Amino acid sequence: MANIFPQWTNWLPVKLIVAFSCLGAAAVVGVSYYFTPKYTRVGYQPKQPVEFSHAIHVNQLGMDCRFCHNGVEVSEHSNVPNTQTCMGCHSQVKPNSPKLLPVVESWKQGTPIPWVRIHKAPDYVYFNHSIHVNSGISCASCHGQINRMDVVAQDQPHSMGWCLECHRHPERQIRPQEEVFNLDWKAKSPSAQVEMGRKLVKEWNINPPQTCAACHR
Repeated sequence: MANIFPQWTNWLPVKLIVAFSCLGAAAVVGVSYYFTPKYTRVGYQPKQPVEFSHAIHVNQLGMDCRFCHNGVEVSEHSNVPNTQTCMGCHSQVKPNSPKLLPVVESWKQGTPIPWVRIHKAPDYVYFNHSIHVNSGISCASCHGQINRMDVVAQDQPHSMGWCLECHRHPERQIRPQEEVFNLDWKAKSPSAQVEMGRKLVKEWNINPPQTCAACHR
């Protein structure tokens, strides 16, 4: 009896298995990269209602982070400065600048400036800014060289794995307390950072939790 199907069809199941395996592997690789915070968050740089440059205010004028974010050492959240804080200076400094028009209007009308939030932990994550800042973790560790940014962008993924990496090795990030708000400060070398970090971790009794309940409450 003659064969109904041609001979090449004998290999068809094998070819289909190989093809679907390759597609499955490609899907896993794609999702593992393109659906992670490293890809979806890092570099996020929305347009803000006011062109505010940290590079000018911090790097050129020498303003301390705490002048505007005055709750960062005592609060769970790092507050965005209100309009009154801005106008404390700009009622005298370039008050007629067109770039400041939204700020002036906000001040006159008593309405907040609709800043676009960049850094946000999920609602199911507990994070306390004051604990980290008072434990020697600088703004630069999580937000990058924000003092040199004309437009703020997300510098780090802020994912669970990224947080755990720091909790497992705090000596890589901890710095002297007086250098926490000096965003340009760095140890002389990576080995010097680890040596100093281990010393500070021991002296300050730093023991970052690594259990689920530490962040998921």
